[in-house]
Amino acid sequence: MKKILSPREIYLRGEKRNKNKILILRVAVLVLFVALWELVTAIGLVDTFFVSSPSRIFSTAVDLFQGGEIWRHIGITLIECILGFAISTVVGAVIAVALWWSETARKVSEPYLVVLNALPKIALGPIIIIWVGAGVKAIVAMAFLICIIVTVISLLNAFVGVDEGKIFLLRSMGASKWQILRKLVIPYAIPDFLSVLKINVGLSWVGTIMGEYLVSSAGLGYLIIYGGQVFQIDLVMTSTVILCILAALMYATVALCCKYAKRFS
Repeated sequence: MKKILSPREIYLRGEKRNKNKILILRVAVLVLFVALWELVTAIGLVDTFFVSSPSRIFSTAVDLFQGGEIWRHIGITLIECILGFAISTVVGAVIAVALWWSETARKVSEPYLVVLNALPKIALGPIIIIWVGAGVKAIVAMAFLICIIVTVISLLNAFVGVDEGKIFLLRSMGASKWQILRKLVIPYAIPDFLSVLKINVGLSWVGTIMGEYLVSSAGLGYLIIYGGQVFQIDLVMTSTVILCILAALMYATVALCCKYAKRFS
């Protein structure tokens, strides 16, 4: 006898089918793109000197990993990115709390935050090198500058977006400003904070590679620059693919942590 499904079970099965369909389409798009890329280079429609090819990228990646040196470049870039991501997120959250706490400071800093957000951070590259020196510190500083303003603005907007009526209610019950922050403002801003984490993943990678373009002797950004200088497009494309994979893994890790954080929040 056929089991009669409840509306909830029907809905859940439909959602599962939709998720599976989306996943299949994503994989299909990637496979189709790679296949077309390989095809147009194999038949000579596009010169591999300019765009490489999936097979050449795979061969170059195998050589790099067999040589072992690529692990050092991956490790350096990953550490720089994680440091920039973590420091900018923590410092940005602290600054956002401080600006929420002081309305005067918030109003004074507002135009400066707008200007700093619009400023191309690459223009600060020479200044960063002079201030902190060349090497890892400069690269982490670049990633920090790329992420910090977005973190501050996003969290501050979340803090000031709390319902004034709820704040007034807590004040009328004798709550201190610290209690309002801890019991109302921060819990309200948790979804925005989780979104900031996801945004900062991409921005930290941008800042890290941008910093490695300016000053580095190792890392994936260094390999990309070096490959371009010696016209080794296979090395450039392979490093870029590895970079994409690392960024996707980092984003997936942060997204998974955010998913579990929502369950316990």
